[in-house]
Amino acid sequence: MPSTPAASLRSRTLAWFKENGRDLPWRRPDCTPWGVLVSEVMLQQTPVVRVLPVWESWMQRWPTPGDLAAEPSGEAVRAWEKLGYPRRALRLHACAREIEEIHGGRVPSDHAELLALPGVGEYTAAAVSSFAFGLPETVVDTNVRRVEARAVTGNALPEPSYTRAEARLAHELMPDVSTPAGIEEANLWNAASMELGALICTARSPRCDECPVHELCAWVANGRPAPHYKPKGQAWEGTDRQVRGAMMAVLRAAEEAVAAGELTALGDPSDVGQGPLAEPLRALRRLAAGAEQRERCLAGLLADGLAVDDGAGGLSLPA
Repeated sequence: MPSTPAASLRSRTLAWFKENGRDLPWRRPDCTPWGVLVSEVMLQQTPVVRVLPVWESWMQRWPTPGDLAAEPSGEAVRAWEKLGYPRRALRLHACAREIEEIHGGRVPSDHAELLALPGVGEYTAAAVSSFAFGLPETVVDTNVRRVEARAVTGNALPEPSYTRAEARLAHELMPDVSTPAGIEEANLWNAASMELGALICTARSPRCDECPVHELCAWVANGRPAPHYKPKGQAWEGTDRQVRGAMMAVLRAAEEAVAAGELTALGDPSDVGQGPLAEPLRALRRLAAGAEQRERCLAGLLADGLAVDDGAGGLSLPA
């Protein structure tokens, strides 16, 4: 039997995960390290339900880094569809090229080499090391932070930004990895604590009655106090992100260059003609964004490399 609170927390969470963890394709034994890396980049700030179909289509089209590296970067942006934050697609494409050119087409297992890849930060490097290669790095995302904040520190939410204290706690909760059994438990704990936060210990409506660590939870024992700060929600309506997304939808649907004026034009959506661009152009026109905001958003897409100017006033996805 577990002899410490940390061991009890892990054992109960692992038992729950083995019975309730989702059967996700990037968790299956036959998933390649490339498939795990793609999933981790796609899952950043994006829920599983939206990622699943896009991930599956990506892996069918580009099952290896070399397959993606051989395509223009604009094809990665087009296939990104509506996942949001499309610069991630450009980073994945750059990452695929570097894996192909520097690592012989194989995703590196070394944590430092992973960190050196374009767009790969501390979390993604740790996740790929753990989930793709079975190396017991400490994997901490928002879901893990929330579980640990509630169960151990008694706070309703983790701190607004990841702190050293949270990092220390995450490391302390990892099992001893000096044995093969400890390494296996550590990698399972990474996945299980993340899943517990995603399905049960959610931010807005935690299902405490179904939680396997309910009896151990410091937050529950404290009477489930309110958060010690007011979380800032992410707005969407009227933001530059919304306008940029609508512009990207037009560019993804276009087979030829689109006139810049089409992306910044104001006016009645019903004035848009027919054709493959009709619906995304109407959606863009419907937004309550003024000329200044539209110009700013278009300039941002060009600066980020998500759109390119052909020199004659036409815009398209990068080649």
